Amino acid sequence: MVREWDDCCEIHQINKEATEKARKNMIDPHLAQSLAELFKTLGDTTRVKILCALMTGELCVCDIASVVGLSESAISHQLRILRNHRLVKYRRDGKIVYYSLADSHVESLFGQGMEHAQE
Repeated sequence: MVREWDDCCEIHQINKEATEKARKNMIDPHLAQSLAELFKTLGDTTRVKILCALMTGELCVCDIASVVGLSESAISHQLRILRNHRLVKYRRDGKIVYYSLADSHVESLFGQGMEHAQE
């Protein structure tokens, strides 16, 4: 059984060398905010399913709705969020709108997340 303070130091001693190294490596606050928003965006099951479907290639909104099992309206709403966070892009071909992953970074990020989740 883990007690409340088992995961904390028993004495207060700061390692100046280690903390200085960590400070120098600290992320820019604006970048930290963007990264947190990215992970928040990926924290929705529907959006994860959409990205998974798009890893197979370009799909129209109707196709994505069919694969994910939601209405086109619900999918469009989620796609808008993914588009605003630059995770997906779209192109229009006449009356049909096709979506795809924004770039290879999205697939890499998704793939690494899948590997980590399966460990």
